[in-house]
Amino acid sequence: MGSVKDLIILENPTEEFLGRGRFVFSDRYSVFDYGEMPDYIEEKGKAICIATAYFFEKLEEKGIKTHYIGIVEGEKIKTLSELEAPSNIIEFKMVRVLKPDLKDGIYDYSIFKKEKGNFLIPLEIIYRNSLPEGSSVFKRLKEGTLKIEDLGFKKDPIPGEKLEKPIVDFSTKLEVNDRYLSYDEAKDISKFNEEEFQKLIDLTLFIDGEITKEAERIGLINEDGKLEFAFDINRNFILVDAVGTLDECRFTFNNLPVSKEIARIYYRKTKWYKEVEEAKKKDRFHWKEFVSKPPFLPKELKNLISLVYKAYTNELTEKEWFKTPPLKDILRKIGEILL
Repeated sequence: MGSVKDLIILENPTEEFLGRGRFVFSDRYSVFDYGEMPDYIEEKGKAICIATAYFFEKLEEKGIKTHYIGIVEGEKIKTLSELEAPSNIIEFKMVRVLKPDLKDGIYDYSIFKKEKGNFLIPLEIIYRNSLPEGSSVFKRLKEGTLKIEDLGFKKDPIPGEKLEKPIVDFSTKLEVNDRYLSYDEAKDISKFNEEEFQKLIDLTLFIDGEITKEAERIGLINEDGKLEFAFDINRNFILVDAVGTLDECRFTFNNLPVSKEIARIYYRKTKWYKEVEEAKKKDRFHWKEFVSKPPFLPKELKNLISLVYKAYTNELTEKEWFKTPPLKDILRKIGEILL
């Protein structure tokens, strides 16, 4: 069980064969790497499931290999067009998850040098089309863990700045706490050769472009987002996990977040968030032991966040899966509460 979705293993993968699994998308959500938060966002799981199925099917039409098999409805595997009602389960081809060894606080990724294929790549790949307020880039620049030269900038960026060209960023995927990586570090821990590394970047930018076009069609700006990849048996890249959802992407409408960033904005104003920040400085491996339980979201805000997830899925797929007001009306209401 993960913090936001559950995994059902139908057939374990081996070195020679892909397995099969199912993701059960839940109504849980997570922010700041805390894990499961106290509220459930009603029907979020179904909305996420349909949105990611939409993007998997669109991308496969464009020639992108993915792990997606279909949506589960009544134990039948269906395409999105065959689905009769919202479902929160997808079935997918399953790869091995190889873990780096942790010794004396240092992760050893040498296992990825020995393996040819059929495993999850130990990176989260982040594309950035702009730098909205709240982007981790500003925090990293302030801390000195990122330099403006790394971004190709000549001066400090400002919140809301649109990039001339998208940039690709990397973080760890299989460590206790995610940490950002330079290009060299990302290439080193994944054990890619130069051609593979460039292909990963090219794939990321292509998928970013497709998500951007779909977002613009419904009046949203695709600010940034994350992708995950694996190698199949023959060491071909395949897109895995989920894609194009409000948990994987940061969209905005009139500078207002259209994602779980809405919850982050609320929590950043709480004492609990200050505890989280201090605890992470104290112990980056066991920081959760030093913080209290997070407070619940205000009921009205929680209900509005649920409507955002559902309205996004309706408008993305051009089908009314859920009864909701128009997405823009919901966002205007959220703006009145948060801003």
